[in-house]
Amino acid sequence: MELALVAQYGIIGEAIVCFAGEDWWYHHPHSKNHLLKRFAQENKVLFVNSLTMGLPSVGNPDFFLKIRRKLKSQLRWLRKVPEGLYVLTPISLPFYGSRVARLLNRLLVALQVRFVMWCCRMRRPIIWAAIPSAATVVDLIPYKALLYQVSDKYDANEDSALASSQIREFDRELQDKAYVVLYSGRRLFEDSHAPHRYFLEQAVDFEHFARRSAAPATDIAQLPRPVLGYFGWMDYVMDLDLIEEVAHRRPEWQWVFIGRKSNLVQLSAPNVHFLGPKDYRELPAYVANIDVFVLPWRQEHTFTGYGSAIKVREYLATGKPVVISPLYEYLNTPGVRIYRSVDEFISLVEDALQNDDQEAQVTRQASVRNGTWDSRAVELGALVADLITPQDAIGSRVQASCP
Repeated sequence: MELALVAQYGIIGEAIVCFAGEDWWYHHPHSKNHLLKRFAQENKVLFVNSLTMGLPSVGNPDFFLKIRRKLKSQLRWLRKVPEGLYVLTPISLPFYGSRVARLLNRLLVALQVRFVMWCCRMRRPIIWAAIPSAATVVDLIPYKALLYQVSDKYDANEDSALASSQIREFDRELQDKAYVVLYSGRRLFEDSHAPHRYFLEQAVDFEHFARRSAAPATDIAQLPRPVLGYFGWMDYVMDLDLIEEVAHRRPEWQWVFIGRKSNLVQLSAPNVHFLGPKDYRELPAYVANIDVFVLPWRQEHTFTGYGSAIKVREYLATGKPVVISPLYEYLNTPGVRIYRSVDEFISLVEDALQNDDQEAQVTRQASVRNGTWDSRAVELGALVADLITPQDAIGSRVQASCP
């Protein structure tokens, strides 16, 4: 085979349409961002921003925030982003709880996607569905293969006013239609009964987080130490009671939250600092001044119990101490301190501040060093290549996917 025809990530010259669970613009990069920007180097990629599963109720503090964000995204409609792929925010009605609205959205979204595919000369794409509501659309788009990625316990998501029963119905439809069901979380995979399932473990941009910025960001450099740090979106999953109590009992500890936050997150204390969203490229400038990375998520919530939290891998890549709530995904990860009470949280942070050493830092980084997005893209590309090979309706890798 000529060198020019060898695909770096396993597939080349294909069309890929991803129905994402998030909008491209508003989050730290998630798994689809990391993987699709790699596939876009050798394939045509269309990223369809989140097909909402319904707005929260009008009484929800984020109701108008979510409307503003979605309208702003829809005004962009179609953009080609620097990563080389196209991002589409289809015009649709945010009322998936209504059967009539679902039928209208089915036609509206399908027409827009097919029009953009025609403009971009994309034929018979590989469809990557990453949100249950994509079940209403995928059968209106002729595809070469259908992948369904399950990255959360969707029916436990408090962001949607859509009934859990309807979300489960969408989920079952996609599982039945998909050539393979990809699970991002270990617990999600282990609980699954899908006949063709694959554990696509989360990964990390290791070099990005392992490096140290020469100049710390000014808004964190001015804070006294020690600093407890958190990256990412903040909403109902946050354990506000724990944060508030620890902030009161240890006033010398500075809490730093980096990312967007829901209006549900209301905390006010002299040692709690919300620095707002930062560009992904800027995050290394904050690492040096964070002494302990934390994940203060609610322990009793079903949604968090299934979470695979990419940020924990990013924390580990820095080499810094990591103290988290008991996520199933990381119970056996070397170097992670897991708390189950406020007292234990305080004790583990104190231990991290007093007893951490170079050997522990090396252990943490070693636990994620080889799980990069490059290696995960190669893995997924090989799986997809199997699925679209004519003589192999369901690839052998799917059958051998159990970790």
